[in-house]
Amino acid sequence: QVQLVESGGGLVQAGGSLRLSCAASGRTFRLYHMGWFRQAPGKEREFVTCITWSGGSTLYADSVKGRFTISRDNAKGTVYLQMNSLQPEDTAVYYCAAVRYGLGLSRSVSSYDYWGQGTQVTVSS
Repeated sequence: QVQLVESGGGLVQAGGSLRLSCAASGRTFRLYHMGWFRQAPGKEREFVTCITWSGGSTLYADSVKGRFTISRDNAKGTVYLQMNSLQPEDTAVYYCAAVRYGLGLSRSVSSYDYWGQGTQVTVSS
């Protein structure tokens, strides 16, 4: 029902900022809660943040709260992740994910129905 394509990843120095974008196909984007997850080499995919279909509610992992901000533009079919004060521990492939809004916001990988291919974020010290 939806395809997701992430962009905006790259190499930044510690303390720097980066904004990721996730473009969604189709005309049903507004019906989905959206999430960002990340996966470092040799580690499990972990929750970063998520946002309701209306943009009215968000959740953040403790590790990124206060540094990262999720937002969405339903008219553009895009969700964003503004990443500030980046640290080397933020280095990972970042994935955009979508789930029908009938469910509540979730931090669980298994709750999400659709995933993008991911975009690499590397933070050097």
